[in-house]
Amino acid sequence: MPNGYLAERRRRRGLLTLSLAVAATTGGTALLVWAWPENALHLTVGAGHGRGLSQHGAFEKAAEGWTADRILSNYYSGADFADIGATSVRVRLMEQDDKTLDVVSDSVFYVAGRRVIPGQAAHLTPTASGADVTITQDCDGNTLWEGSTDDPWAYPVTEGTARPAGEQLEICGGNAFRGVLGVALDGDSFRTVNEVDLDDYLKGVVPAEMIPGWADQGGAEALKAQAIAARSYALAEDRYTYAQTCDTTDCQMYLGTDKEDPRTTEAVDSTSGRVLVRDNHILRAEYSAAPDGGPLTPASAMEIGPALTDFPGVQSQGLLPSLLSPQTPQTGSTPMELDPETGAPLDATTPGAVTPTYTDPSYAPQALPSTENPETPSNVTPGAPPHPSPGNRTRRNLPSPGSADPNSMHSDTSGLPDRTPPQPLAVPTATPAPRAATTATPPSPDLPAYTTPRPATPATTLRSPE
Repeated sequence: MPNGYLAERRRRRGLLTLSLAVAATTGGTALLVWAWPENALHLTVGAGHGRGLSQHGAFEKAAEGWTADRILSNYYSGADFADIGATSVRVRLMEQDDKTLDVVSDSVFYVAGRRVIPGQAAHLTPTASGADVTITQDCDGNTLWEGSTDDPWAYPVTEGTARPAGEQLEICGGNAFRGVLGVALDGDSFRTVNEVDLDDYLKGVVPAEMIPGWADQGGAEALKAQAIAARSYALAEDRYTYAQTCDTTDCQMYLGTDKEDPRTTEAVDSTSGRVLVRDNHILRAEYSAAPDGGPLTPASAMEIGPALTDFPGVQSQGLLPSLLSPQTPQTGSTPMELDPETGAPLDATTPGAVTPTYTDPSYAPQALPSTENPETPSNVTPGAPPHPSPGNRTRRNLPSPGSADPNSMHSDTSGLPDRTPPQPLAVPTATPAPRAATTATPPSPDLPAYTTPRPATPATTLRSPE
């Protein structure tokens, strides 16, 4: 053993102990002191891991006139930009771990094929085949109905993005959320999941991760950079079988709609679809509140997530061949009607010209359900017709209904009547292209609401088919 080896080890241990003590006295701010044989000391101070975008550094650069793209190019050297179509994300709400999901809304919402009217609450407990459901007056009032379902989701009154506060689902005593709320089992533990449009999710993330008021101090481009980094990070996540990411700083801070701010909402909307990529995959774009000035982490040192081809409507900036961005009625050039004699294009003012219009069949107009309380209450659930599948909402190949995996948040429906026409089986001849998985969809809007059952008529308990 070399002379002085033990003394050197003791000296280094003393320096490490000192650094930990200083960190404790500074409220957890990271302080690390390195001592190596050359006796060189390197001091790093910061409120984060220092990888990727520095939030404070981004603000300073934005105030100096930097654009969001320039800020991101600085912090993620080697990364490129791309644009993707609309998609959704599933978020584990960790505050709800091992709790029932207790849901209310200022509007009608749907659980277990039933309408729940304002003033009533639905309570979902996950099971291996779906969820047990109890509907009560208010969050803790009298029980109005109990039953089981193979569809462990609560749906708002209306589908769509950027829904107003009155249509959002709210957890009793907690936050409000856009999208749908559901439950799943993680082993024997209860989990609550929010499936939500990605930009609606980011409208809750960005104001929780960065100060909205920076927009008033010349830092609007920093908020945009934060939105792009957070979008990329979320899409690169794949933490659980039932959710991609979580709602704490272990992932990204997400408080539902409670902290939304118009300034950060503008940053999300103005960058909608923009992501950071490396090698044609979504970059897991880390960021922190550490101050600027330290060594930058190249994109090559960060993890990557799914391929861009997993997403609808990809538009790359010189990264991908055009075949990865097929034209659609929404993105392709609009064909023009030609004059059969001259071959010149006809415009709307030319006699006989017809302006072509295109309608995405996956976004057929939906009739809004009535919020009126029917005169005669009923506990009989009529068969709900299949709901049109919204297109391009999720990137993941989510398990289809009928999956035996309880973590898929779909249950085995082999014993239930088939409500959809049979489809012919297709024999694949090549690697199938990623499909656009459907989000959870609400039942028929023409279902009865609940009122307290008459004393002479006991409540009916629904059971799963034998």
